[in-house]
Amino acid sequence: MWSAQALEMSVGKIPFLEAVNGSTVMLPCTYTSCIGIKNLYFSWQFNDNGTMQKVCDSVIPSEGVVPHVSIYRDRVDFVGKNDHSNISILLWNITFEDGGEYTCFGRNPKEKGKNHSAIFTLIVVDELRVVDNTLTTIIASAVGGAIALIMGFMLLKNFTLFVLSKLEEKK
Repeated sequence: MWSAQALEMSVGKIPFLEAVNGSTVMLPCTYTSCIGIKNLYFSWQFNDNGTMQKVCDSVIPSEGVVPHVSIYRDRVDFVGKNDHSNISILLWNITFEDGGEYTCFGRNPKEKGKNHSAIFTLIVVDELRVVDNTLTTIIASAVGGAIALIMGFMLLKNFTLFVLSKLEEKK
């Protein structure tokens, strides 16, 4: 059976982030609804080896209203303020234990209790890895060299034809 879903939770186009241990990160989440919201319940949860731990939750009475958010973990701030449907959170001074899957969950009573969620993965590392661009540089140089060679050949050909046409005119 097909059903229309009016509420959508989104963590953006890139649903993961690699961050350095000790840094501060924002976990993005926005909601959209084509029928509007009334008493939208939302929460952030952390998947701790299969056990979902609540990070924060609240009820948004209507669009544009700043919710009163209950926070259940240390080093977490709610930064979304429901501005432009933003319900993002900030994790500061992250540790390796903070790495894993975070679920942004929402339920709009206007939809008769349907649940919606989006998952964001946080990867905590010692240091950001350095990307080796050697292969990219080699490929770009080869392509650039080939284009330069073709352009040089075409220029030489046109010059040769020009000289031949001038010689023909003299005869």
